[in-house]
Amino acid sequence: MKEVIVSALQELIVPELDRIKEENGQIKTILELTNKRLDDVNLHLADQSRRIDETNKRIDLVREELGKRIDETNKRIDDVREELSRQDAEINRRLDRLYEVIVRRDEHSRVEERVAALERDVNELKRKIAA
Repeated sequence: MKEVIVSALQELIVPELDRIKEENGQIKTILELTNKRLDDVNLHLADQSRRIDETNKRIDLVREELGKRIDETNKRIDDVREELSRQDAEINRRLDRLYEVIVRRDEHSRVEERVAALERDVNELKRKIAA
């Protein structure tokens, strides 16, 4: 009887165990494939991370270079502004001097007119005295 029970159990359990072993093998295969895909994804992510780091370094270098160029440009603008201020001051000084010269010429013309008028008056007085 023991043998019959053992035999019956073996007929029921052994096929079930074989099916479980087969499913377990399939699960292991799927797990290995999944792990392989995860490894591939991790490699891809690591590569992308490295590329992002390289891109960030290049961006930092470009930002630094642009900062230097902006500083140089600002210095040039300041230098040009200073030069223009100096030139403006020089032009204003020269204009002031020109104005002084023009005023003197105008005064000189008036003085010449007054001298000419006085000469006419003196000549007229001389004629009156002589007459």
